[in-house]
Amino acid sequence: MEQGKINEDKFRRSAVSVEEAQAKVLAHVRPAESELVPILEAGHRVLASDVQAPHPFPHFRRSGMDGYAIHSLDTKGCHSGQPVQLEVIDEIPCGSLPSASVGWGTASRIMTGAKVPDEADAVIMLEMTEAIEQDGKRYILIKREVEPGKNITPAGFELAEGDLIMEKGRRVGPGEVSVLATFGIHQVPVARKPRVAVFSTGSELLAIDEPLQDGRIRNSNTYMLVHQIREAGGEPYMLEAIEDDLSVARQRVKEAFAEYDIVITTGGVSVGDYDIMAELVREQSLEMLFNKVMMRPGSVTTAAVKEGKLLFALSGNPGACFVGCELFVRPFIGAMLGSREPFLPKFQAVLGRTYAKVNNFTRFVRGSLAFEDGRLVAYPASLDESSVMITIKDSDVLIVIPPTNQGVQAGQLVDVLMLPGGSRG
Repeated sequence: MEQGKINEDKFRRSAVSVEEAQAKVLAHVRPAESELVPILEAGHRVLASDVQAPHPFPHFRRSGMDGYAIHSLDTKGCHSGQPVQLEVIDEIPCGSLPSASVGWGTASRIMTGAKVPDEADAVIMLEMTEAIEQDGKRYILIKREVEPGKNITPAGFELAEGDLIMEKGRRVGPGEVSVLATFGIHQVPVARKPRVAVFSTGSELLAIDEPLQDGRIRNSNTYMLVHQIREAGGEPYMLEAIEDDLSVARQRVKEAFAEYDIVITTGGVSVGDYDIMAELVREQSLEMLFNKVMMRPGSVTTAAVKEGKLLFALSGNPGACFVGCELFVRPFIGAMLGSREPFLPKFQAVLGRTYAKVNNFTRFVRGSLAFEDGRLVAYPASLDESSVMITIKDSDVLIVIPPTNQGVQAGQLVDVLMLPGGSRG
């Protein structure tokens, strides 16, 4: 495409809805490969396959109480006026096996979690017995009947062999790790993390360790994106920032496509003379998916595809960059990993403060969540401009404000998207 035609066309943008943009992105998902990782490295990873129980759980009958393992029929008809007396023949600590058979008229002292002797069909609580000693032998008195199966957890009570423990697409947390360890699954099948290249564009950018210079700003967006990508399940690689040079950007993006699974840029997607990404995505080497979304902030958010790999060109404004990553990059990475819920959790809350701005695009307003008088209340941030970055750190949610020419009044129900780590309370 000729350079003049590119410059002309970048002003002609056809806006798509957020939902349409998300669908266009997800249509290009390529599922990640599977890999085995040690269980201690499986936290926050996504399961690549179903996990079945290799054995019943529990795999033996265990006692639910400290007490005595007995035959329930030995207590038939007993009561406080006519107790039954059983000889104590064994003691079974947790982790030990019975050393004597429980015959009629006998009992074995047993601890919580210990294996119940095969002959016993009930465990009576320690507090429901009275210990006595006669002629050097130990006995217990029982003054009430005990029903069969009392205080015994049967083998396979929680899971039978072959039962589904966890399904593909589940994110592994502490509870999942506990279950995997219980079944001896020390190598866990997870989806390989997508390798994500991240770089900023713009001659105005300084490295974060450089001293301030008049008219220039530090390159903070890439650090934010690295954290967001890692939180979404990707493996970020922060590359050197690109100055406002189209030929350099073209080469750097080409190299990134060759080495990484996803490429993300921030900055250069507006329609100014130096917005190189807005021009680059219109070149024939890339198939542009969209370059304008009906949303604020971040309407210039752009996506393109090359040989099945995605380029996300996000706004250089911190607030817009943050929102664009959460709405498009996060679900794309999640879908690659096979996550069952790749999108931000969505629910409703009461708007805590009137939001007076009007717009013909949907707004995603940074906000904080509170629980007041038995209801969830979402408060918009006092500063939510796309260029404002300071309120990102205090936000639990994105408040969804639909197109309106009157604003939204306090007390109305609004949709909110829970951000990772919320509520920060």
